[in-house]
Amino acid sequence: MNTPRHNRYLPCALLAAACALAGPAGATELVYYPFNPSFGGNPLNGSVLLNSALATNRHTDPDLDNANLGIEEKSPLQQFNETLERSIISRLATAASSKIVNADGQFVPGNLETDSFMINIVDLGNGYLSITTTDKLTGGITTFQVGK
Repeated sequence: MNTPRHNRYLPCALLAAACALAGPAGATELVYYPFNPSFGGNPLNGSVLLNSALATNRHTDPDLDNANLGIEEKSPLQQFNETLERSIISRLATAASSKIVNADGQFVPGNLETDSFMINIVDLGNGYLSITTTDKLTGGITTFQVGK
């Protein structure tokens, strides 16, 4: 074979250069760090993710009035009527609670019936009472327990 000298030694020279430059390869263990606080990430990332989601949200509520941003404007008469209604309900609740609470402030077991509600107080023993309120119109029942 009649090849020039520099062509014969070129593959050996390239192999020697590649081996010299390669050196030891360093590898580390792959570790997962969650970013989202819902999946164990730092809670301080929550606001960043929320702001990013809000900035990229292109959906709009067709029912939302952009003029007042969903805040209903009420006339002074409507505001007065709502305040009066809350005041009357508060007085009714106070009157009802005065019939089921004795002079010492302790609940008295028994029944109380109003036009709209039935309130039943049962002594469960060990210092606990069960209070059940029934809405006569809807039939909805709420029950909770309190200590004497």
